[in-house]
Amino acid sequence: MHTVEPTITIGRIELVDELKELWLALHAHHQEGLPGFAYHPPATSWRIRRAQYHHWLAHPQAFVLVAYDGATPVGYALVEIIEGPEDTWITGDLIAELQTLSVAPEWRGRGLGTLLLDRVDAELDVRGVHDLMLEVLAGNDGAERFYARRGLRKVMTTYARFSGGEAGTRR
Repeated sequence: MHTVEPTITIGRIELVDELKELWLALHAHHQEGLPGFAYHPPATSWRIRRAQYHHWLAHPQAFVLVAYDGATPVGYALVEIIEGPEDTWITGDLIAELQTLSVAPEWRGRGLGTLLLDRVDAELDVRGVHDLMLEVLAGNDGAERFYARRGLRKVMTTYARFSGGEAGTRR
């Protein structure tokens, strides 16, 4: 059991390579929670996600928060900033999208996600960004409850048909 609160570092592209194992843990968690799809192998998934992180962090207001237990990354929150306003809802000129919240399996359920999102909210306040959007994988009821407790509301549901798997057929 970890007794020391993790330290949190804010950064940008220079921290991306430290996220690999946490991304892969989340990638595995997605497969456990939503079976029936064809998933990329871990190395391919990380290669694609790493490139996305570099793209998202190119915006000058985007950031990543990494939580460390000593020198070991144990969680992170990566926030993309997109230009607003949104076309349906009244928003500001900048909108935050939480692209990833990942907590190491041994740290889940211990408040690290809350700690990271508290820091996300504080960083967004500093940047004058008041709108936040994120997506939750279907069936991840715990994540839905977590975000609802933080005052976020469900506004969309995404449906998909992917070419690489048996889940979803054209009718």
